[in-house]
Amino acid sequence: MKKNQDLDETLDLAAKVVGHIGETAALPSYARAEILQKISGKIAASSEDFARLICEEVKKPIKEARREVARAVFTFNWASEEAKRFGGEVLPLDLDSSSVGRSALTRRFPRGPALLISPFNFPLNLVAHKVAPAIALGIPFVLKPAPQAPKTAQKLMEIIFESGWPDRAAAAAFCSNEIAEKLVQSDLFSILSFTGSAAVGWKLKSLAGKKRVILELGGTAPLYVDETADLVYAAKRAAWGAFYYSGQVCISVQKIFAAAPVYEKFKDLLLKEIAALKVGDPMDEKTDIGPLIDPKSEERVEDWVSEAVGQGAKILCGGKRMGNGIFPATLIENAPKNCLLSCEEAFGPVATLEKVEDSDQALKKMSEGSYGLQAGIFTRDLKLAHRAWRELPYGGIIINDIPAFRSDAMPYGGNKDSGIGREGVRYAMEEYSEIRTLVINPG
Repeated sequence: MKKNQDLDETLDLAAKVVGHIGETAALPSYARAEILQKISGKIAASSEDFARLICEEVKKPIKEARREVARAVFTFNWASEEAKRFGGEVLPLDLDSSSVGRSALTRRFPRGPALLISPFNFPLNLVAHKVAPAIALGIPFVLKPAPQAPKTAQKLMEIIFESGWPDRAAAAAFCSNEIAEKLVQSDLFSILSFTGSAAVGWKLKSLAGKKRVILELGGTAPLYVDETADLVYAAKRAAWGAFYYSGQVCISVQKIFAAAPVYEKFKDLLLKEIAALKVGDPMDEKTDIGPLIDPKSEERVEDWVSEAVGQGAKILCGGKRMGNGIFPATLIENAPKNCLLSCEEAFGPVATLEKVEDSDQALKKMSEGSYGLQAGIFTRDLKLAHRAWRELPYGGIIINDIPAFRSDAMPYGGNKDSGIGREGVRYAMEEYSEIRTLVINPG
């Protein structure tokens, strides 16, 4: 496995891969579907190996690593189905006298080769969400996996080739971020799909030229609990959603708002649920919160907490490093509007809690800021649910669950600084392809 390819090696690798677009585009849909089905089955057969590899490489608690593997099995299986039904439409054009007798057929064709850049936190399933749509469309691709998880990426690539995808038409680029930028600038690719931080994502978009760019860049994942909610359920879900995998998820619950009439009761319930989370070794079957990915992340989270407290926030639990890379589940009450915990993605085991008077104030606060990935609302008020759908500038609004909920079949992506484009297999296939119209005049 190459881990430090230089620029010439990487560009040469990419050039060889993209040259095979004719071969992959010619694969019939049933063949692409069969390849994807085989990939899904082989991942399932190696599920425990994958889970332990993920736990080893990125310190994800083993029970969450297993859940990720199961999701990847589904993602490739779902892509197999989409490969068979991804089509177009027939449009009658006899809408005025000049086009009587004519009709139009539409079909989506691949835009071209794809550069896929994935993060460390889901080193299998987020790769699946980029690779599976490419295979479903017959697109050659170069994957730039997270440097923290090279073994997971290599194992997946081996399975992809064993399942029948041409080994000439895909490669993993184990290269530096600087070399990856050169790939982004290269004219070899027609598509760039990136998941990661907002700062890096928008920089890469500025370098991408005329490529189709899909960015999934995270957010601050607000959650509102109103006075009609099932508070016990809401507290349980909020605690898990804020702190599973130490909050290193782009839709981890970060900003929690609770209606004044239920605020104190909900706070007590939430703190009890947080206290029940187990901190420790990620290989322990019971662990919920393990080490952060690196010491810099641990230091940054502590600095952000200190900043909020210095401006008047109150620590309800946690707040101090525990050693061995572990930062405990931390809940901050009344974080100032302009502190980093209120404005930026924490990407750590920290959430804020704030009382609001009513849904008007909650929606106003949830709409503030520069991010717009997913938001959650616990309520039995159907009017509020529809109002939130209309008014909140988010890619997804989750009712009676946390913003950390995601089905791998649904459209997924953000607005504002949270990115552009959508993933979720069929929606990524739409991003990776373009409509071409054929007009028929029978004469």
